[in-house]
Amino acid sequence: MKSRRQFIKISSLSAAGVIFGGGLLETFADNLLKKNQSFFKGPYDFTRTPTYCEVCFWKCAGWVHKDQNGRIKKIIGNDDDPNCNGRFCPRGTGGVGMYFDEDRLKTPLLRVEENGEQTYREASWDEAFEFIASKMKQIKKEHGPECTALFTHGSGGKYFGKLLKGFGSNNIAAPSYAQCRGPREVAFLATYGQGINSPENTDIRDTKCLVLIGSHLGENMHNGQVQEMSDAIDKGATIITVDPRFSTAASKSKHWLPIKPSTDIALLLSWMNVIINEGLFDKEYIEKYAFGFEELKAHVQSYTPEWAYGVTTIKPEQIRETAREMANAAPAVIVHPGRHVTWYGDDTQRLRAVAILNALLGSWGRRGGYYNPEKATVPHFKLPTFPKPNKNWRNAMGGKYELADLALASGVCDASIPTPEFDCSIRGWIVNGTNLINTLPDQQKTIAAMNALDLLVVVDTMPMEITGYADVVLPECTYMERYDSLRVSQGREPSIALRMPAVDPLYNTKPAYWMARELAKKLDLLQYFPFENIEEEIDWELKQVGSSLEEMQRIGVKRMTREFDDLYFGDNEDVEFNTNTGKIELYSTALEEEGFDPMPKFTQHPEPEEGFYRLIYGRAPMHTFSRTANNPNLTDLMDENTVWINPKVAKEWDLTNDQYIFLENQDGVISDFQIKVRVTERIRWDSVYMVHGFGHTDKRMTRAFGKGISDTQLITNVMVDPIMGGTGMRGNFVTFRLDNKKSEV
Repeated sequence: MKSRRQFIKISSLSAAGVIFGGGLLETFADNLLKKNQSFFKGPYDFTRTPTYCEVCFWKCAGWVHKDQNGRIKKIIGNDDDPNCNGRFCPRGTGGVGMYFDEDRLKTPLLRVEENGEQTYREASWDEAFEFIASKMKQIKKEHGPECTALFTHGSGGKYFGKLLKGFGSNNIAAPSYAQCRGPREVAFLATYGQGINSPENTDIRDTKCLVLIGSHLGENMHNGQVQEMSDAIDKGATIITVDPRFSTAASKSKHWLPIKPSTDIALLLSWMNVIINEGLFDKEYIEKYAFGFEELKAHVQSYTPEWAYGVTTIKPEQIRETAREMANAAPAVIVHPGRHVTWYGDDTQRLRAVAILNALLGSWGRRGGYYNPEKATVPHFKLPTFPKPNKNWRNAMGGKYELADLALASGVCDASIPTPEFDCSIRGWIVNGTNLINTLPDQQKTIAAMNALDLLVVVDTMPMEITGYADVVLPECTYMERYDSLRVSQGREPSIALRMPAVDPLYNTKPAYWMARELAKKLDLLQYFPFENIEEEIDWELKQVGSSLEEMQRIGVKRMTREFDDLYFGDNEDVEFNTNTGKIELYSTALEEEGFDPMPKFTQHPEPEEGFYRLIYGRAPMHTFSRTANNPNLTDLMDENTVWINPKVAKEWDLTNDQYIFLENQDGVISDFQIKVRVTERIRWDSVYMVHGFGHTDKRMTRAFGKGISDTQLITNVMVDPIMGGTGMRGNFVTFRLDNKKSEV
């Protein structure tokens, strides 16, 4: 039976490729710049244009440099930016490749049916907006405005989010929450009454001991933290890395603990056992600021290093030695909270253990531990009140995940699949800058949800896989071709940064702000977009803080003064935490009220069957998820992923370096493409490892198509966190195949 929405390989359509071929790109760019030389106005030098990077969430501020003909040549960091200190990472400097990528989306596309087959045709912007608005109005009339949703990753989410809230829905989800950082936010909120957010408030610069438990600094390339870690190492800081893999961070560490996957809570609890029983905790700090110490002390008595050895494979003397290293450095010690923390379904409790361990060491609010971040206060223009939705994605969850403080992308996906228990499933999606096919686990569920929709709009710069399921494809220009809202980041000192276009948009592409405002006109929601263009809005906001658009166009970044001298706790300072008790809650009353364990416990997780190995995935410093796999600059650095296999395992299977194989998971799913074997001692024998973001199936991405394999395709066992709904993705196992027909190696 045909589905309502078949995947369409737009690469086979002439419409997608005839607008501008790759060989014409640079000539076209030159001609466009000559044609629009009056586009820019202002008393400043336009050979250097301020921006902030869109390649990852760190959003480092920088400068786009152009040659004498006005063509983009390079991007470098802004020296005044506290996020990057003038230094861009490989992704940031390679971002210019996004602009020159001839595979970019070039014009709006509409799904149509011709001779009984689904295809796409080019459309004008007005035609695309008319189609979207009519579908949204129909959904609103038949089901209510709440039956629309937004998935977003990136700057454009602010504008489409405003549009959706004005329409009457608050189903706005970023996959970075349920699929990445959500458990740590809930865990730290339950412990300290305060989340971690971005960039994390870790005082790595002044730390004496940094503990990385599943956090791959230097590979995930969180720019400011990598710089600070390098400085800390130069100053003699101890690095302790807990990882089944000998990562780049492990190579810089005094201690590498190659832990058995899925046993991290056991190690954390045994560290607490040592620190409490040997009296190594910060007694004055705990007495003044903490609640539930006696309960915690009793709770961890059974979690001895000897017990943990049998679970984690880490020797008792290593557990004790590393616990003492932390205590000797305290309070200038950080047990890092990580970022991508959705692993095994008990992730909130694992991050609770991380938060508790930091509290025992007295690091929260202390130099070299966790500082108190500050964010600039930039007033926004007062808009009319948004209509109050009558329901949202939570109505499909049966009362679960009340502690999730943001919408769950997986929850919105689930709420889009019709079920008798939910009186109205979500019927329309706008997907901005996130390739849900490679982002959400359990691809078949995502596809089922999309097939049930009445409307799917995809906004992107690249022809990612999800565009093949869209009813409407809207091509966004790259971040070097547009204004976006001010970057207002938290940090030791507040700062704001400007992004402005260095050149006009190539092809028939547009900024997200313009798209959202034009669509608002069609939906009679223009009151939520009172400014004719985003430059006017930015200038209004800047004038509220004593600056202006003209000033920011010249300087790019403006550092603000902290309102209070409260970067760290003062000596014996009285501090009230935003928890039920006003204290750091070692024993969580909030979790207890919701029926969950108030202190973390270790639970044994399933083991791989014989011949299968745990699938571990991670990042590479030159790529961001699957977003950059086609970037012409960054593919030069890494154009495919490899699968790391321990030599013992490779010998058993008769596998050799650079051999190409398929992977099959525990549910019989076989990878679409092959992956190159890397035989290395740097991975445990019970696991394999690969970099996330490869194995693209859309031929329009000519550099990325078929290169390596997609780990997401093999993640079919999703271990959902019962506390906040995060999707644990590391409970999947794989074996090796020479072909994709299930023949034995």
